[in-house]
Amino acid sequence: MTIHAIHTGLDTIWVVLTAAMILLMEGGFALLEAGFVRSKNSVNIIMKVFADITIGTLCYYLVGFALMYGSDLLGVIGTDGFMLKGNFTHLKLSISTDTFWLFQGAFVIAVISIVSGAVAERINFRAYLLYVLLMTMFIYPIAGHWVWGGGWLGKLGMEDFAGSAVIHALGGFSALAAAILIGPRKGKFTSKNSSSIALPSNLPLASVGAFLLWFGWFGFNAGSTLTATDVRIGHIAIVTMLSAAAGGATALIYTLFRYGRSDAPSVINASLAGLVGITAGCAFVSDQSSILIGAISGLLMMGAANWLEAKRIDDPVGAFPVHAVSGVWGTIAVGLFATKGGLLEGGGWHLLLIQLLGLIILCGWGFLLTWAGLKLINKWVPIRASNDEEDLGLDISYHGIMATHTSPEFLQVNDYLNRNED
Repeated sequence: MTIHAIHTGLDTIWVVLTAAMILLMEGGFALLEAGFVRSKNSVNIIMKVFADITIGTLCYYLVGFALMYGSDLLGVIGTDGFMLKGNFTHLKLSISTDTFWLFQGAFVIAVISIVSGAVAERINFRAYLLYVLLMTMFIYPIAGHWVWGGGWLGKLGMEDFAGSAVIHALGGFSALAAAILIGPRKGKFTSKNSSSIALPSNLPLASVGAFLLWFGWFGFNAGSTLTATDVRIGHIAIVTMLSAAAGGATALIYTLFRYGRSDAPSVINASLAGLVGITAGCAFVSDQSSILIGAISGLLMMGAANWLEAKRIDDPVGAFPVHAVSGVWGTIAVGLFATKGGLLEGGGWHLLLIQLLGLIILCGWGFLLTWAGLKLINKWVPIRASNDEEDLGLDISYHGIMATHTSPEFLQVNDYLNRNED
């Protein structure tokens, strides 16, 4: 066995393992979102995640991967490689195309899962399935091609190592468009600026989801090296850890002094915001910079959450504050703190301006295509659940079952069904 064969084998094992870690993040999304919503909608959360994994994976295999990584056309779109049938030598991979696809397929599932949380408890499940097709076959792959697939933003020099912009900012602004268009949950906002929506149903469950996401993020970031022998892996892992810790610690301390108590949902989401914030620059910034990036991510997340409430935009799990706002900041942070080319590291304005341009394009693309796509879907299938479906809960309405048969909500559902039978 040659040295090259051993190297390829190690790279393959590394990428497959990190892809599996990223896939495990879907369990994190499921638990996090189920913990943040009312229990009568938690099965619906799980089923949307399964839709992301099953339908999203197939769509990316059939169409999305080719548009993202096929032969470049004018820096805009890939043109071949549907169902992995094509020549991908232009990617210059040290691993097989199959292995690379597996890793990228895990990424696309994460993008659509970001949107899922923002529309929790009120999106029509059938409409959501159609949106999964749109995101995994067109919106994300085309945007991804511009940065990672040989497209025009990548050629300009935009740096996004593991996806603060391509995955999180894009997904977060798509989530914002969906949340605005579908509208808030019934009872979320009243004329007295109060809410009849219950607090998160199960914060321990949400925290376990956050821990799973944190674990998977090491695969997300370090796995993006696509090789087991990259000396940057250790550095990528430590800055990932430091940024997440800084984000969570900032929220913990801030809420403790601001409100006299540490707010659990804020700490959970601020830790995730720190992870999102470091994703673009994990291979480019120093340990010390990662702490600052994470801390600012946590603060921005809390500010964005307050902004949503002030604008009466309902985002049950904080998808926009965590992914969009922190993703934007993380992408900008590369232009500021990158050891090669960062403005504050003596690199001038060039990289920062490219990062800003890329953000405007990617965020606008995600927002506008999601808005237009959901408008189109709404002509065939109502994108919002009916009043009765929302009152009853999406678990019973769309899946015929509830997550638990002992909660007060179960008794309310039983009473609702009995009254309607009479």
